[in-house]
This record gives sequence, structure tokens and C-alpha cells, in this order.
Amino acid sequence: MFTGIIEAMGTLTELRRQGEDVVLTVEAPGLDFSDVKLGDSIATNGVCLTVVALGDKRYSADVSLETLARTGFAQAKVGDRVNLEKALTPSSRLGGHLVSGHVDGMGQVMSRQSSGRAIEYWIKAPADLSRYIAEKGSIAVDGISLTVNAVKGDAFLLTIVPHTAEETTIARWKPGHRVNLEVDQIARYLERLLQGGAGAQAPSSTLTLAKLAQSGFL
Repeated sequence: MFTGIIEAMGTLTELRRQGEDVVLTVEAPGLDFSDVKLGDSIATNGVCLTVVALGDKRYSADVSLETLARTGFAQAKVGDRVNLEKALTPSSRLGGHLVSGHVDGMGQVMSRQSSGRAIEYWIKAPADLSRYIAEKGSIAVDGISLTVNAVKGDAFLLTIVPHTAEETTIARWKPGHRVNLEVDQIARYLERLLQGGAGAQAPSSTLTLAKLAQSGFL
């Protein structure tokens, strides 16, 4: 589990084919490796990867065929910069929102423009994910916890302050750039509860749309 608060940026230094899968290596001088061990999880551009090898300020991880199909790693190349976050610990501050590191799909940058000192991006989401994206809600984009400032159809607006642009890969985004998206987990669970059906809601449950609205969820 992660927060979407990026700890450092790294650089892909190797992408090695191993059958249909890929082993990638990330060099990250700015990441604190003092508490990282084999088997730990590191979110890499929002993708939860397991450390299978450690070196001097670098780590390697396996990327499965499923992950390649669902994320931007299919187009990754040596030299690419990536956002990094180590997994939460019980004493961590939850500065962003709860992020699982399981990418739901790919989005595409539609436009970029300045807004004072900030940068505004319109991102187009896959149609099947757009229903989970709400104005002023949270979304993880390439692993970064961000606030949705507006929604128009399948597109949503991000306003990026200078600090976030400097500390992440966002400043490199241009129209056409593809990004990893993970929608807010609460939206997914609410949808499943409202669908009802076997295994989703116990027969004795009294959960209704009216009660969810009264509690501030709708």
C-alpha cells in the first residue's frame, strides 16, 4: 500500500527480456535504501513492483506480461525517468490517499498550458474508468496522488503546483504522453456494494442509496 507522495525519481538503466516478461533495473540516488530489502515493494510510476535484486542505490524487479499489457512499461526505454515510492509502514503519514499500486488503465495527456506558476493538464481516461473519476476526488497518475479539478466526459483536469512538477516526472509530460492511472479505491468499493448480488451484500444488509447519501458518500 502507498500514498502517492513521491519520494524520489529514478532512471531506468536496464530492460532485459526474460521470456515474455521483463526484468527492469532502476537507479535512484535520491531514494533512501537503508530500510529496503529483497521482497519489498516499491511503486515505480505507480506500479507496485517487488525488489528481486539490490545494488548500490539501485534495484531490479520483474515485470509480468499482465503488467506490461496494462501499464506504460510496454513502451519504456532505458533512460526514462520514473516516480518512486516505498511501501507504507504502520508509522507512515498518509499525506496523499490510499494507493494500491495496481494500475487500472492508461490515460493520455490531451493538453498542457500554464496557469500562473502552475501547469494545467487535461488527461483523457479510458471510458470504463471515467465513471470513477469525480471533481475534487483523488486519482493516482504515474503513481502521484493528485486532485481532479474538473471533469468533462472521459477527460479530467489536473493543476500541478511548481513543487510537484519539480519533484516528479510531470514536468516532462507533453500532449500525447501516456500515463498510468489508478482510480480511488472508495469509488470501486461503493460501486460493488450498490450492485448487490451474491457475495457483494449480505441478505440482511440494510445499506441503501439513501443511507449512503445521508452519510455523505453520494
